[in-house]
Amino acid sequence: MSGQIFETDISAVLNTGKLRCRYEFQQIFWDYLSKTERQELQLKVPRSEHLMERHPQMHYHFKPEVFLQLRGITEFSLPGEKVVVEPGEMIIIPRGLPHGERIEPDLEGFRNVVVGFYSSVVSVHFAYEARPQSPDIEAIEFFYTPYLKQMVDQLDYLTRSYFVPAPARDGLVRSLTGSFLAMMVNLMAAENPQKGDSQRIFQVKWLVREQLYNPKLNVKFLARKLSCSADYLSHLFHKETGETLIHYINRQRIAGAIDALSDTNLSISEVAWSCGFADAGYFSRIFKRLTGTTPKDYRKVAGQHRQADESSPKTVYFDRVEFSPGEALANGRPLPVDDD
Repeated sequence: MSGQIFETDISAVLNTGKLRCRYEFQQIFWDYLSKTERQELQLKVPRSEHLMERHPQMHYHFKPEVFLQLRGITEFSLPGEKVVVEPGEMIIIPRGLPHGERIEPDLEGFRNVVVGFYSSVVSVHFAYEARPQSPDIEAIEFFYTPYLKQMVDQLDYLTRSYFVPAPARDGLVRSLTGSFLAMMVNLMAAENPQKGDSQRIFQVKWLVREQLYNPKLNVKFLARKLSCSADYLSHLFHKETGETLIHYINRQRIAGAIDALSDTNLSISEVAWSCGFADAGYFSRIFKRLTGTTPKDYRKVAGQHRQADESSPKTVYFDRVEFSPGEALANGRPLPVDDD
């Protein structure tokens, strides 16, 4: 559902029954955690292919996204495959994976929980069928955590481990899934889920995350979605954060571009486009302004750093360093090498 141009009044949604909503979120994550511990949870993970590519009727995010299906079904369209998620199931959409969503209600209607990540905040919202086969936001909460990077890294590791044919693969996937759900339960139980920013600033940052790929994303776009004037929104954002709103948008886009330059083989123009920049030249200027280097040079240095890490010493002693991972010993002596 994320990534769409929402028709719902975001301001109204964000002020709906917060304590009740928060308690309901917590109970749902508890339920999914219990299913995981009983080995009853059906987890689905699409393959991480065609990352950060533009596809018609699809969008993607720079961090993973998690869906818990409560009622009805969600059909995810991805490059090369479709995945259907039914009630009681969970799906993790890997970072950068293009996807579209089509929903079908059952006799009780449609509802799911969607978890997203940005800055130091986790967003959690209920989705319902706003129009035939199309979801929208019913209620949303934001939760501050200093451990967001660890949560995202764990989901990244989970999505990579899901397709590895290792002996303990099932146990690893189940353990990582349970750990993530347990972290969400604890996050729901926090006394102060909204720390630092005001409610309006949370709304702005969430919308920026949802529309980061959209070249039409600007201050006027955000103000229109939040039913206020662009001047008011710009002034409020700068007053509360010390940063201009357009600088914040560009900074988030460049953060996504850094991931794309490091982790994909997309061309510079494709990276620019994937991050919401309609013009590659403008993208390069903004990138250099914020990072001090060009996208091309950044990618080159990132590659050199990877090579340096691979060739660095494995063990450092007082009087020497070793580059090998070590030798197996038999009675205190290295095992003989079989020349055959």
